Amino acid sequence: MKTFLLFAGSGPLVIASSYESITDPGLLDRLRAKGLEKFIAYELPLDLVKARYGGHFDLAMHDLHETDNLRIIDFDGSRAFRHFHLSELGAPVMYESGAPPPA
Repeated sequence: MKTFLLFAGSGPLVIASSYESITDPGLLDRLRAKGLEKFIAYELPLDLVKARYGGHFDLAMHDLHETDNLRIIDFDGSRAFRHFHLSELGAPVMYESGAPPPA
C-alpha cells in the first residue's frame, strides 16, 4: 500500500492505493473518475500516515464505498495539510491530464 498527499484544485487530500506509483495508468484513471485531472503529489511513508491518522486511517481502509486500489484517507484540505511537515515530503510528482510530455 502506498500513501500520497495530493495538492489539487479543490485543496490537499491524502489517499492510499495498492498501485505502486501515483503515475500508474490505472490509478490515474481512478483519480480522473473522481475529478482529479491535475495535481502535485508527494509520496508519504505508510507508517507516518497511520501514526498521524490513528483510528481514522483504519476506518478509511475499511470503507465499503471505496476499493483497495484507491482509498481517500482525508479530503479535508486544511487538516491534511496540517498533518505533515514540509520537510517530510519527498520529491513532487506533477500530473496534468492531456498535457504534452515534457521536452
